[in-house]
Amino acid sequence: MGVNHQGPGRRRDFGDAAIRAAGGISSTVEASPQALQPFANGFSQRGRPFAHAVRENQHNDQPRDRAILGLADARRNPYDGYMTRKAGIPPHTEITTDAELREYCRELGRASQIALDTEFVSERTYRPVLCLIQVAHDGRLVLLDPLAIHDLTPFWTALSQPGHETVVHAGRGELEFCLRAVGRPAAGVFDVQIAAGLVGVEYPAGYNTLISRLLGETANKNETRTDWRRRPLSQRQIEYALDDIRHLPAVRDILHGRLQALGRFGWLEEEMASWQEEIQWSLSQERWRRVSGNSGLTARSLAIVRELWRWRETEAERRDRPARRVLRDDLLIELAKRQTADLKRIQAVRGLERGDLKRQLPKIAEAIERGLTLAINDLPPSTRHDSTPQLSVLSQFLFSALGSICRGAQLAPGLVGTPNDVRELIAYRTGRTQSPRPPLLARGWRAEVIGQVFDDLLAGRVSIRIDDPASEAPLVLEPVTGR
Repeated sequence: MGVNHQGPGRRRDFGDAAIRAAGGISSTVEASPQALQPFANGFSQRGRPFAHAVRENQHNDQPRDRAILGLADARRNPYDGYMTRKAGIPPHTEITTDAELREYCRELGRASQIALDTEFVSERTYRPVLCLIQVAHDGRLVLLDPLAIHDLTPFWTALSQPGHETVVHAGRGELEFCLRAVGRPAAGVFDVQIAAGLVGVEYPAGYNTLISRLLGETANKNETRTDWRRRPLSQRQIEYALDDIRHLPAVRDILHGRLQALGRFGWLEEEMASWQEEIQWSLSQERWRRVSGNSGLTARSLAIVRELWRWRETEAERRDRPARRVLRDDLLIELAKRQTADLKRIQAVRGLERGDLKRQLPKIAEAIERGLTLAINDLPPSTRHDSTPQLSVLSQFLFSALGSICRGAQLAPGLVGTPNDVRELIAYRTGRTQSPRPPLLARGWRAEVIGQVFDDLLAGRVSIRIDDPASEAPLVLEPVTGR
């Protein structure tokens, strides 16, 4: 699980990586593989496949140093890869050439269950650098080296084919890699982090937490900030990478059993479907509204935010740098608030005195001017929300109730909803929003567990009282008599 691999399932993503270069991804599952071909190997640096960044001008099917993953004690396995056996490291297969990968994927296509994880680094480049892929299936552990393999398309294609279950932990990153590579998501996704929340274990539960609580095992925690681009990988890195997948099938089996016992496997399928739909939708959008601090801005200022975001993305991709290192969010928002394209006034903004930014001030001014001259009908809608003391009190009150309801129902509150989700439900029920689509807590299994109870609380049909202040669930819901 790579550096900057940010935990929770449905909130987690790569930021704005690769949207513009990919030309966006359609919200349908069958996005064009041709449009996404630059991502068939995960991501590339400065437009060059990673294999070439590691070994210039070497043909991918030629023999190479077996120690690229750090293990010299190796022997050929049936996939034409290398089966490694070294003290302290579980036996596993290493795939480092395109020919080995094609042969291996023929075997992978017959698997009924595939556990998957990836390691990547994203701090210094515009797009995350995919450094390692770990796979477990049919009792086998396999490592794929994206820095040596030129074309990973056969792997992502096999993963997206129906007929198997794909087991992941907080697998948004893995799903995005697959979507960008072949335009389709992995098949039959079972995310153990989300499954754990649906049976009340915890959400978002880290991988180490899950294997400790469910299996009584302790995972390797020493390589969370390691440089996965380095070759050869160390023994500790390989142990860590294999730990990330070798327990996944067992964790999945325990959670699957609990879901079945509670009658909630359908809830997981619903959650997986909506989660994948949200990921595909987000990859097809310009995510300028994720710029922190834009809440409450006028429509004109939002138009400037959008234009500055577009310029920043283009410049970040050109320089292969994280977008926020090109222009920080707080500076972008300040420029949008000032609503001026005058160079002297732009230069007066504290923080823009950096040398590389000074050279970009004319481009920044041009982006601001585009936002200032945009026709009124083309302005983005403002996201201002009416806030009243009553709405704030109700939101705090019902969010406290949400925790008690979830604990009583063996659900992790963090998966069910956030304070903002509660606020949106109240606004929807009290007519303070014009959204045609019901909010999250009024849809699917969440409506079944939370929505009706909240409706009863808002209508005064149910009350809340404190039962035992020392218990984990101190609040009790009771029907109101005489109504």
